[in-house]
Amino acid sequence: MKVEIWSDIMCPFCYIGKRRFEAALEQFPDAGDIEIEWHSFQLDPDIEGNHGKNLYEYFSERKGVPYEQSVAMHQQMAENAKHSGLTYNFDSAVVANSFDAHRLIQLAKTHHLGDAAEERLFKAYFTEGKDFSDHDTLVALGTEIGLEAAEVRKVLDSTDFSDAVKADINEAAEIGINGVPFFVFNRKYAVSGAQASTVFEDVLQKSYKEYKKEQPKNNFEIIDGQSCTPDGKCD
Repeated sequence: MKVEIWSDIMCPFCYIGKRRFEAALEQFPDAGDIEIEWHSFQLDPDIEGNHGKNLYEYFSERKGVPYEQSVAMHQQMAENAKHSGLTYNFDSAVVANSFDAHRLIQLAKTHHLGDAAEERLFKAYFTEGKDFSDHDTLVALGTEIGLEAAEVRKVLDSTDFSDAVKADINEAAEIGINGVPFFVFNRKYAVSGAQASTVFEDVLQKSYKEYKKEQPKNNFEIIDGQSCTPDGKCD
């Protein structure tokens, strides 16, 4: 069964939501039957880097709140992240456009490394203070998860996977997603936000039960012949 997740690398609740979903998946007995697909989303597609503003200043101006309130809100978010085992270093966070980072994720998905790319980019931004709009940084992060440096560089130096990123963002708009993280289970149920792990557990169980009922059963007409079974019996 497929679980699709719309997310942006610069979204603090997305990293927390990932951890809470993973905690739920660890408790789910049929976790091996769950396929996870990450989708791109941009909270601020018009953001420009190299403007000399730290994250607190950027958030203060974008949301229209006092600088001190911006700092306090991020400090509270960092405390919230600790409960999920995450370290948020907002003092060193680099305000940048996430579009190229999403292109890297789209590339990683073609190598079945989408989840690894999300995880590495989240840590790079929230914990390590890396600039995910810098191509050298993205190449280094891509190679860390198993991608070839030359392939990552080739993609970043072109417009490859731009359409895939835009398609994800357009689909989000079409199905009414206006905030992330957003989890879609078997295209039937959705969870918006970094909900408690128990919420994810409940939706996993409900959606998977329905998914199993929908799967076609073996209705073959079998013509028996000589064969062997795992118990060693051949006749």
